[in-house]
Amino acid sequence: MAFTTTRRLNFGDCDPSGIAYFPSYLNILVGVYEEFFGVIGFPWPELIKQRRLGLPTVTLHLTFNNPGLHGDLMEFEVTVVRLGRTSVDLDHVVKAEGRTLWLAQQRLVLTSHDTTKAIPWPDDIREALTLHLETSNAHDPSA
Repeated sequence: MAFTTTRRLNFGDCDPSGIAYFPSYLNILVGVYEEFFGVIGFPWPELIKQRRLGLPTVTLHLTFNNPGLHGDLMEFEVTVVRLGRTSVDLDHVVKAEGRTLWLAQQRLVLTSHDTTKAIPWPDDIREALTLHLETSNAHDPSA
């Protein structure tokens, strides 16, 4: 089950020509998957401050299809495609007005803030992520 949300491409996210400055996409992306974790019951302030857990990105592959333009309302679709012992793989599809702007494949690893090492998912987080795990092999983010 994919998670969807929207973000507006603001003036500060663009270069002088009004086209998205691609590093801004990464900052926006962090906000999107932070929101995803909050929606499934694990807001980041709780994860970071109380549970002392982190979710660093260890791999990120981006494909840019069309330019994002100042004012675009970007539609993000986040799909959990794999859940490992300590990691989760997410696929991101980002569209605006029916055009695919970019695609991303990302791996996050759960880490302890105390040791900075990867740790297994706690049962409650694993259960919530499993509920969103895409079970079909037919998921094609480019469609």
